[in-house]
Amino acid sequence: MKIGILGGTFNPVHIGHLILAEEVREKLFLDRIIFVPTNIPPHKEPEEIISAEERFKLLKLAVKGNRFFLVSDLEIKRTGYSYTIDTIKQLKKKYFKDELYFITGSDLLTYLNDWKDLNEITGMVKFVVATRPGYPLEKIPSYIKTLAIRAVDISAFEIRLAIKHKRSFRYLVPEAVQKYIAKKRLYQ
Repeated sequence: MKIGILGGTFNPVHIGHLILAEEVREKLFLDRIIFVPTNIPPHKEPEEIISAEERFKLLKLAVKGNRFFLVSDLEIKRTGYSYTIDTIKQLKKKYFKDELYFITGSDLLTYLNDWKDLNEITGMVKFVVATRPGYPLEKIPSYIKTLAIRAVDISAFEIRLAIKHKRSFRYLVPEAVQKYIAKKRLYQ
């Protein structure tokens, strides 16, 4: 099988994440996409990040009904900071017969050199970078496959800001996610 891995904070998950996953799945003929929410992201300030458990629940709601999408809580169960290398090692053990594709957006390319054990990661998975509005693909290392996807200029920060200022964020997230956020009064 060909399995895509899409990690991130997903604070909150939005339609941009889902469109990215679906387009990469189709264009690379992947059998499955596994969404992996971080427990504690090492490069972000924790003040505006809701609990990993809540972000996991939001992801489960967002992908419900898509038989190609799964959500894994392995970083949450591992506790502590979430490093890609640790996640890839765990997934390689579980899917040792499968081809793994690590998917990220072009916005993360600027931080790539800061990643823990990047050389080891690139030896274990196929690295796929999808274009993201405002983050052009420049100076791409040879081990990275680039993939143009539909431009969806949505950010989790923009959604959190809308919620904080009591503005609509409808249609930026799946309806089930919007209802859960409103019901639990998240990001206020």
